[in-house]
Amino acid sequence: MTRNQALALAERRFDSGEFRDVLARRVALPTESQNPERAGTLAQYLAEEIQPAFEAMGFRCRTLTQARALAPFLYAERIEDPALPTALGYGHGDVIRGLEKEWKPGLSPWTLTESEGRWYGRGIADNKGQHTVNMEALRLVLEARGRLGFNAKYLIEMGEETGSPGLRELCEAHRGLLAADVLIASDGPRLSPARPTVFLGARGSINFDLAIEARAGGHHSGNWGGLISNPGIQLAHAIASIVSPSGQIRVPEWVPDALPDSVRRALADCDVDGGEDGPLIEPGWGEPGLTPAERVFGWCSFEVLACKTGNPDTPVNAIPPRAWARCQLRFVVGIDPDRILPALRRHLDRQGFPYVQILETGESLFRATRIDPDDPWVRWAADSLAATSGKKTAVLPNLGGSLPNDIFTDVLGLRTVWVPHSYPGCSQHAPNEHLPPGLLREGLRLMTGLYWDLGAGTAPAGRRGGPEGGSRGGQ
Repeated sequence: MTRNQALALAERRFDSGEFRDVLARRVALPTESQNPERAGTLAQYLAEEIQPAFEAMGFRCRTLTQARALAPFLYAERIEDPALPTALGYGHGDVIRGLEKEWKPGLSPWTLTESEGRWYGRGIADNKGQHTVNMEALRLVLEARGRLGFNAKYLIEMGEETGSPGLRELCEAHRGLLAADVLIASDGPRLSPARPTVFLGARGSINFDLAIEARAGGHHSGNWGGLISNPGIQLAHAIASIVSPSGQIRVPEWVPDALPDSVRRALADCDVDGGEDGPLIEPGWGEPGLTPAERVFGWCSFEVLACKTGNPDTPVNAIPPRAWARCQLRFVVGIDPDRILPALRRHLDRQGFPYVQILETGESLFRATRIDPDDPWVRWAADSLAATSGKKTAVLPNLGGSLPNDIFTDVLGLRTVWVPHSYPGCSQHAPNEHLPPGLLREGLRLMTGLYWDLGAGTAPAGRRGGPEGGSRGGQ
């Protein structure tokens, strides 16, 4: 078969309903990694869905375990010739909690349902739909060519939604087993629903709490107002010192020195578009002088995720004794994650808030990564997607969100090319998670073409190792 015939085969396979049936089975398994009662289901997903699918393609599979992990990992490999390039794939089969009662009438997180031109179900976008696209594309290339034409390795984990516990240690222990020339994986959203996208890393993320404990209990606001401090007011002023009224970060150590030229060039033609259900971009919010794409993909952002003082459900006439806020910093390459909280401590002390406590949350820290947008693997992947879709590929230096990409760049020394099959308005992590089937269909064509090209000998030379200048490409 030719490349075009392989793409036509992908279209027929999707249109026949076969792809939908595979995805529906996987969605039906409630693989909630935050729910301890689902431990058996996490293992079941690997044993009953993923391993048989890889073995049917001639992959050898191994179950890998790690003491910190919530569930086993599945490793699969198909080595056709050691002289051929090797691609490592990655995906996660666990999902966020189903939140069954909050879905629209007629929808369930554990039933793939088509409604108003969308497929609904937990994991459709994150990540069952995405790794199912890639696995089916591998199967299509094997069927069309009789071989892949490259070596394929794949790692599926079941704890990504709880911070990937054990993934780093597992990769450190199995560097040789996971050695490859490039990571090709799928997660997160495209730049916009209609535009094929590659992203090359992820922004880092750290969550922390700010708290004030002023006294043991509340006191009547009439008797004590004006005499004792109000922690709610104090915390509001402390937060206001961190970020301007328009969202500009005011902690110097929390912003990069500059936007690298290669990043600016890559983002020059990228328009952020969340689709018809996405919020409107507010041009006056965030770092001034940057485009929307530069603000979300090239800069840092500070958010207050939740805050509380007093009793919001039943307010009373009392000065609250304490105030609390859960905060988050998303950061890019160039920000040292180990210095984020010490810098905040110095800032709050300078601003007159030594009594504000900074508390670690125990949640995973994601480190920022990106490879050079001018890397040959990036150009090769973008050209392949463009050849299949007839559209110019959006190249994002990093995802606006966070994922454990630093494990692949820093531990395994890989260049990382992510090809997302979702879009910003997919309700990922929320009730009513969905994708348009047309996006999945196009994703299947794109990945079939990408794997076809990888097996056609067009991959960049100079394999086995990370980018020059380190995993972050000198960015």
